[in-house]
Amino acid sequence: MTEHPNATLIRRGYQAFSAGDVASLSELIATDAVQHMPGHNEFSGDHRGRDEILKMYGQLAERTGGSFKVELEEIYANDDQVVTVYHATGDRAGHHLDTRHALVFKMRGEEAVDLNDVAMDVATDDAFWN
Repeated sequence: MTEHPNATLIRRGYQAFSAGDVASLSELIATDAVQHMPGHNEFSGDHRGRDEILKMYGQLAERTGGSFKVELEEIYANDDQVVTVYHATGDRAGHHLDTRHALVFKMRGEEAVDLNDVAMDVATDDAFWN
């Protein structure tokens, strides 16, 4: 079965994130996109605009000394949305993160315009990032 084109786009986005490829991420995220992050920590809330989203991604790497990693586990797509499940790991201030999330993308053409991150365990994320 052939993968939906939006699944292929988002799969490339995960690869770009893992490689720190800001140019490729910039092509995937709309200039007016919003990313919603769960919890009550320094990354929680809405990050508005491509530049703010990319800044947050850089801070994830910075705060973990480059150890923050995401591994795409599942992907489901149609013309309007892509739903992914990913495994996140990282180390920070003597703490280790090992958790799963879903990330839901609303698409406009070949760009993500709304990204909603859903944590499996918000308390674990909050403890790690605070």
